[in-house]
Amino acid sequence: MSSPGATPAWIPRKRRTAELGLLLLAIAIGIGSYAAVGLGIDGTVPAGIYTVGAVYAVVALGAHVAVRRFAGYADPVLLPVVVALNGIGLTMIYRIDLGLEANGSGFGPFAQGQLRWTILGVLMFVAVLALIRDHRRLQQYTYTFGLGAIVLLVLPILPVIGNAKRGAQIWIQLGPFSFQPAEAAKIALAIFFAGYLVAKRDALALAGRRVLGVDLPRGRDLGPILLGWLVSVGILVFQRDLGSSLLFFGLFVVMLYVATERPGWLVVGGLLFAAGAWFGYAAFGHVRDRFDAWLDPWADPDKNYQIITALYGLAHGGLLGRGWGQGSPEMTPFGFSDFILSSIGEELGLTGLMAVLVAYGLIVERGLRIALTCRDAFGKLLAVGLSVSFALQVFVVAGGVMRLIPLTGLTAPFLAAGGSSIIMNWIIVALLLRISDQTRRPAPEVSTISGDDQTQVVKLS
Repeated sequence: MSSPGATPAWIPRKRRTAELGLLLLAIAIGIGSYAAVGLGIDGTVPAGIYTVGAVYAVVALGAHVAVRRFAGYADPVLLPVVVALNGIGLTMIYRIDLGLEANGSGFGPFAQGQLRWTILGVLMFVAVLALIRDHRRLQQYTYTFGLGAIVLLVLPILPVIGNAKRGAQIWIQLGPFSFQPAEAAKIALAIFFAGYLVAKRDALALAGRRVLGVDLPRGRDLGPILLGWLVSVGILVFQRDLGSSLLFFGLFVVMLYVATERPGWLVVGGLLFAAGAWFGYAAFGHVRDRFDAWLDPWADPDKNYQIITALYGLAHGGLLGRGWGQGSPEMTPFGFSDFILSSIGEELGLTGLMAVLVAYGLIVERGLRIALTCRDAFGKLLAVGLSVSFALQVFVVAGGVMRLIPLTGLTAPFLAAGGSSIIMNWIIVALLLRISDQTRRPAPEVSTISGDDQTQVVKLS
C-alpha cells in the first residue's frame, strides 16, 4: 500500500483496442488491393478472394492475439503497419504473377509461396513473443550470437551448400530449399553489437586527439571498428554482396556512435567506408558494373535492361499510377523481388510509393521511440540496432531502384518475394514489441511498512 498523501503513479494503457482498429484497416487495405487487381485485369473480383482474404485475416488477427497475450503493453502501431505492408507486397506479387502468366514467361507463381512464408513468419513472430519474455536475457548470450553470426556469414562460401545466384554468393541450398543466412546474421549481429557495446562503451567513449572540432577516438580503441570493417570487406570479397557489406558496417558504426555519443566514430566510419568503396571499385569487376549502371545505365542498354525498365516503369506510373492491374510491372526482371518498389511506383504512382516509404518510416520511428523510452542500456541499443538495420535496408533498396545510389541486391522488407527476408523481418518486429512491452509495462508497486524495530519492504505485483 502506498502512503495516504502520495501521488498515484501514472499507469500506461495497453492500447490493444487501438491496435485492433488499425489492424482491421490494414487487413481491409490488403484484401481491397487484392480485389482491385482482379477488377483491373479481368473486370471481376478474383475467385479466391474469400479464401485468401480469410487466411490473411486469420493470420493477422492471430498475431494480434499473440501480442495481446504475451506483450500486452507493446507498441500499438507496429503490427498494423507491418500487416499493411505485407498485404500490399502479397498483392503486387500476385499481380506480377498474372502478368508473367499472360506473357508465357515460365516464371511464377510466387504469390502462393509468399503467403506460405508469411504464415511461417507470423508463427516465428508468435514463438519469439512466447519464448522471450524478457529481452535482457539475450545479453547473457552476447558472444554466442556473435559466433553464430560469423558462422551464418561463412555458410554461403562453403563448397557443398553454398549457392551463387545472379553473381552473389549469399545463398545456401538444402535440398529443395534455399536460404539467405545474412538475413539471420543481421539479427544476431544487432544482439552481439548491443551486448558488446554495453560492456565496452566506457572505454570506447574516451576521446583522443581533437581534429577540426571533432574528438577522434584513441588509436588503441580502433580495434572493434577495424574488425567490423574487415568483416564487411570480407563479405564484399568472398560473397560479392555489396548490399550486406554496407548494411553490416553501417549498423555497427551507428550503434557505436549511439553507445558512445562520440561523433568521431562517424568520421572514422565514413573514412573507412569510402576506403572500402574505392577498394571494391578498383578490385572487382561486378562492383564497377554496379557503379557504371548507376552513373549511366543507357551506355549499355542490354546489360542494364533491368534498371532501365524499372525507371521507365516509375515514369509510366507518374503521380497517381496506372492503377492496380493497369501497368506492366512484369516487364522489369525480378519486379516481384529486387525491383518491387518500381512495380509499386508504376501501379500506384509516386503517391502510392511515398505512402509505402512513409509506412517504412513509421516502423523506424516507432523503433527509435522504443529505444528512447527503454530503461536498460542493452534494450536501448538493441532497439536502435534493429531499427537502423531496417532503415539502412530500405534506404539502399529504394536508393538503388531510383538511381540515388548504386544497386546493392537487397530486398524491400515485407514487400519483396523471399522466405528468408519475410521470416527474419517478422522476428525483428517481435523483438521490438518485446522491448516495447518491457519498457511500457508498469513497475511492480513497492510498499514500505514501518514498525518499532524494523522496516519491511513489500513488492506488490
